[in-house]
Amino acid sequence: MATPISSSSLFLRFSIGLSAFLCLILCSLAVRDTKTHLLSLTHTVEVNSLLPANTCSPSTKGYDNKAASVLKVVHKHGPCNQFHQLKSNSNPADQDEYHTQILKQDEARVNSIHSHFNDPIHNYRIHGPLAQSDATVIPAQSGSVLGSGNYIVSVGLGSPQKQLSLVFDTGSSLTWTQCRPCSVSCYQQKDPIFDPSLSTSYSNISCNSAACSQLAASGVASNCSASTCVYGQQYGDRSFTVGFFASEKLTLTSTDVFNGFVFGCGQNNQGLFRGIAGLLGLGRSKISLVEQRAQKYNRFFSYCLPSTSSSTGYLSLGNSDNGRSGYNAVKFTPLTTLSRGASYYGLGLVGISIGGSQLPISASVFSTSGTIIDSGTVITRLPATAYTALRNAFREAMKRYPTARSISSLLDTCYDFSGIKTITFPKIGFVFGNGVTVDVDATGILVRQSASQFCLAFAGNKDDRSVGIIGNVQQKRLQVVYDVAGGKVGFAPDGCQ
Repeated sequence: MATPISSSSLFLRFSIGLSAFLCLILCSLAVRDTKTHLLSLTHTVEVNSLLPANTCSPSTKGYDNKAASVLKVVHKHGPCNQFHQLKSNSNPADQDEYHTQILKQDEARVNSIHSHFNDPIHNYRIHGPLAQSDATVIPAQSGSVLGSGNYIVSVGLGSPQKQLSLVFDTGSSLTWTQCRPCSVSCYQQKDPIFDPSLSTSYSNISCNSAACSQLAASGVASNCSASTCVYGQQYGDRSFTVGFFASEKLTLTSTDVFNGFVFGCGQNNQGLFRGIAGLLGLGRSKISLVEQRAQKYNRFFSYCLPSTSSSTGYLSLGNSDNGRSGYNAVKFTPLTTLSRGASYYGLGLVGISIGGSQLPISASVFSTSGTIIDSGTVITRLPATAYTALRNAFREAMKRYPTARSISSLLDTCYDFSGIKTITFPKIGFVFGNGVTVDVDATGILVRQSASQFCLAFAGNKDDRSVGIIGNVQQKRLQVVYDVAGGKVGFAPDGCQ
């Protein structure tokens, strides 16, 4: 005869079963929460998403600010640039050479910026600026190398206007373009060279004018040719432009036409300018476009750099959205001015976060060097101590991936993702002194050196004294807002594609 089951035994079994069931639910919830937490600390992307496409995919974001002048930003070496030549399926050796040259030019630019901070009165002499018997002293104070300038906009110059493709640069204030008759030398550019004799609104600026005196105050050499003001600007790789300082009509958009815009009309231009017509200066000096249009736009501009060279971004002058872009609130941090670097946009960086945790780096490491944000520098530079901490933490998080040899001495943490479709890497953020943390977009952490090999897109300075620089790779897809009049710079995610 079967032994009867007591009520206490039934209750015990029920309790055990219920406990197991509840444990299963709670464990699954814990696993889900853990996965969600990990997703908030890492990026998981397809490797192909980090590569440019063969065709242009224009972004529509950033064009809804009706009170601003908005210019399309394209990558100089992508299919969205009408003069693009390098194809994504070109010879791998050509691709390697292209990436190597970009990094070399970037090093020259950064070296020039560091030289400016370390020795702001150091001068170079360029012979024969406008005639073979002349000589002009050119201060190496711009910290610029146009060969590494990646992002260009198109503007109209003259009456009737001629379209010119210019690199826009927050690290330089002088706007210039090559001009006929190229009395000494012009390099080959893609746009037709501007001819001032065909414009009814062009005029040279005299030597005794207030505008001419602003050149020296902006760190640009000036001289006289007869009674005409002559400018000279040398860059970090010894490329240079010398010509007449002039006034002309600048057309940004069909509704934003600026008479009396002062710029450099280059007659002797030599160096690694790589086919562009010149430069659009957005620095903090009086001769920059930002200052020249201050009355209309109140020293307010913003931009978004596209994720790859096959998409587009924008440069916007003016503001109508009170610090908001779509549904994303802009996080602002105070704008600072660095000694010996008043023309640059300084930021109060105090730390770096990786995977959601701030690295144990003393804030004094960043305050000793100071930090600027620069649209023309490619790879972000950190104080040596800070970079070492970031690199070591990143390597630890990426140890499951095979490493690769770098094609440049600048980058030392590279990976080979051959045969790997999806990769996961930690989020990285900039921590500022007012408590704001800005996360770098997923497309701004790695830089490609081939179709399957990528490197950490940060580099260390030689020491902790040289100024740090937030480069354009880390600015990708962020809406970067410069409220110069308000003394602040802001960031918002997903500003463009």
